[in-house]
Amino acid sequence: MAGYTPMIQQYLSIKEEAKDAFLFFRLGDFYEMFFDDAINASRELEITLTGREGGGEGKIPMCGIPHHSSENYISRLIDKGYKVAICEQVEDPAAAKGVVRREIVRIITPGTVMESKSLESHSNNFIAATTHVGGMLGIAACDLSTGELYVTSFPEKLEALIDELNVYSPSEVVGDSVLLEKISGSSIWSKQVPLTARETISREKLLAQFDAAELDRLTDARLQAVSILTGYLEETQKRSLSHVRTIRAYEPNQFMILDHYTRRNLELTETVRDRSKKGSLLWLLDRTGTSMGARLLRRWIDKPLLSSGAIGKRLDAVESLYRDLILREDIRSELQPIYDLERLVGRVAYGNANGRDLNALKLSLRRIPALSLLCTKSNSAVLHELVNGIDDCSDIADMIETVVVEEPPISIREGGLIQNGYDEYLDQLREASTNGKKWLAELERQEREATGIKSLKIGFNKVFGYYLEVSKANISMLPEGRYERKQTLANAERYVTPELKEKERLILEAEDKMIDLEYTRFVELRDHIALHLHRLQKAAAVIAELDVYQSLATVSAERRYCRPQVIEGFDLRVSDGRHPVVEAMLDGTPFIANDTLLTEESNRILLITGPNMAGKSTYMRQVALVSVMAQIGCFVPAKDAVIPLIDRIFTRIGAADDLIGGQSTFMVEMKDIQIMTEQATANSLVIIDELGRGTSTGEGMAIAQAVIEYVHHHIGCKALVSTHFHELAHLDQSLSSLANSRMAVEESGDDVTFLRKLVAGAASTSYGIYCAQLAGLPQSIIGRAYELLDSTEESVGNLVNNVERNDSRNEVGKVEHTIPHYTASKNEGVMSNVVAESTPIVSETIVQLSMFEEPAATSEVAKFKKASPKAEQLADELKKLDLFNITPMMAMQWLNEMKTKLRD
Repeated sequence: MAGYTPMIQQYLSIKEEAKDAFLFFRLGDFYEMFFDDAINASRELEITLTGREGGGEGKIPMCGIPHHSSENYISRLIDKGYKVAICEQVEDPAAAKGVVRREIVRIITPGTVMESKSLESHSNNFIAATTHVGGMLGIAACDLSTGELYVTSFPEKLEALIDELNVYSPSEVVGDSVLLEKISGSSIWSKQVPLTARETISREKLLAQFDAAELDRLTDARLQAVSILTGYLEETQKRSLSHVRTIRAYEPNQFMILDHYTRRNLELTETVRDRSKKGSLLWLLDRTGTSMGARLLRRWIDKPLLSSGAIGKRLDAVESLYRDLILREDIRSELQPIYDLERLVGRVAYGNANGRDLNALKLSLRRIPALSLLCTKSNSAVLHELVNGIDDCSDIADMIETVVVEEPPISIREGGLIQNGYDEYLDQLREASTNGKKWLAELERQEREATGIKSLKIGFNKVFGYYLEVSKANISMLPEGRYERKQTLANAERYVTPELKEKERLILEAEDKMIDLEYTRFVELRDHIALHLHRLQKAAAVIAELDVYQSLATVSAERRYCRPQVIEGFDLRVSDGRHPVVEAMLDGTPFIANDTLLTEESNRILLITGPNMAGKSTYMRQVALVSVMAQIGCFVPAKDAVIPLIDRIFTRIGAADDLIGGQSTFMVEMKDIQIMTEQATANSLVIIDELGRGTSTGEGMAIAQAVIEYVHHHIGCKALVSTHFHELAHLDQSLSSLANSRMAVEESGDDVTFLRKLVAGAASTSYGIYCAQLAGLPQSIIGRAYELLDSTEESVGNLVNNVERNDSRNEVGKVEHTIPHYTASKNEGVMSNVVAESTPIVSETIVQLSMFEEPAATSEVAKFKKASPKAEQLADELKKLDLFNITPMMAMQWLNEMKTKLRD
């Protein structure tokens, strides 16, 4: 640093303390940045890059922002994932000898933001810490703005760690460097957030933040995670965090496990398409009146319960409000005016709460007695228990009312903040200031009369203080010797008199003392409230829980949901179930309800076939969402529902490449299946949409059957599997706990109607070409596709009927079939199928032939012909015909309709 000026040397030495952050270096009324920080900040904030002499070779890059508007610029940098170190002057420039002493007073990071502009009111802003100790992984997560701190641990497994991190969706992660490298290199970690390596701190420092008894209850992995997180918060915030005192430890098996893909596929808190709240389950259920309630509801959705007793208590509370409209609306009206108590408490603890924050706190606390009384009047034992012994913190509200005026200024250093009558000396200063201003008004009147100058006026500015201003046209009217010229303007002169100077001294002295005294009294009040933060946090927690109950009850009543029976058995029964979000988005259009029956003995697995767009995916998600809603304590969209406790939901839905990880759609699908086969238990729910479609027809069908058999034989859980491989329908004969279902379709001539109704049995076609027609493909393509389909189905049908069968049994008891195995070879640019050998496989696989070639006429497969789809549909219609309840005329009409269909 030799050669640089003392100020630049000071900047560089302080920058060493925050190498990974933008350093906002305070110079007068500006925060300045130099060197690389200036270059990068000018680009990110779109501000002018300049330079200044600093003693080195050439000018040093520099840019700056006004101190008073720094919050906006800091917010923009934090939103982009950067860190900002605030460096302030910590001594009076007038008393400084040499360069003013400066220090970093706070480092703002994405996970430690306290400013409201950077925080989403309805969601938490967590920072997480991770570590591993003795084969166990520990996670601690804290929302600094609310003071919440959660910690847990589990056996060392990277996938489980990332699943748990995704629950909190942290803005920042700190911890062991080796572990952070594994997280960032994992293909299932997709978040772009800062990952910062940090070590643990001493137990002595931990004891300064938490009670010894609370620390002693933690396992080694949990204690180390809390230690890393606490150390990082102290290092960056550089102040006492008095609102972060309670550690909420929990076991992972207390909650349903939902991995990142399941949360995304089920759209629990945001949609897949545009990642917005609208269209998610959270959007549907969120009728909360407070920000605390909205955040708690989100946490409940993220972590459904696995205790039937705890779920039952929630359902009891929801039911009492569900059945009492007046009580529910009264509670909603009392909740509506309540501010965000949790974040107000955080601002008080942080020392940046202003007068308006304290008034908001007072108004919120005034609502607690009425809420408590309403709950006491209800018939719910759960609501009684919730408010039993609640502390309404009325003494805190009374004190705020005594000290702070009704409409305080934003800044606590502007004055006009403290009530009259609270401080005697302050009242005296106010009187002096008021009398002084009256004296000035009287002096102005007297001087006008004495001089005859009606335009004479008394003014004030910060440089010259109070003055008498006279226009130049009237200067000759002033008496000589009494007025002292102070300032000359273009059209006027400003003067002072001995009396005015004396009165100015008294007035300004009173105003300075008054502002300082008001600030002191306000800080005393804020510090007193900070001693009672635990009381305020408990009150906020009660209000948040009550808010969630009324929100769930309001939605359940308006949507006519039913109370589910949550059991610890296996069987899942839903009568007239509906997809909650789709039904809400239809906005009045009737939703076709469907039953669900998954039993341990006969219907563990439901194999669903049917057309595209017929509702298979909606139905499967519907079952999962009903289970999630039941286990968070909400009523469900059904006529009746019996829901077993589900420990985990797996969803394999949709196609997505992992281009960065170098994985294809099919590989991503197989990875999901691999995780499912490893982690699913008999109490899990597996949902697989279009299994095996990412590869060739034969291989895809073989994998699909193998996976279904594995779920049936080895896992034994509830499963919903949709497929376009209609040939897999035969599995209901070899798998005792599998049942076939299909989405019903009605055909009338060329028109196809999807009935959205789940019925027993397997479908015969997917109507893919019809869906392509609906999408608007040219008619020439549609016609050609039908021609190719008829040709291909005829070829495949002939091949199937020619397959040789044997009765040998394989190791899991399935019939082993032998079919010709085809390999593809190129012949003048056209693919041809050549029979190579016979290969035994474990499924009755159908090989897809080339759609561009007819099979050889001499081939044995030409001896057989498969019935056309129209013939099969005619046969199905004939089977449904009730011959014992049909008149001759009805029969003739039916025959005429069938004839028309065949002709068309």
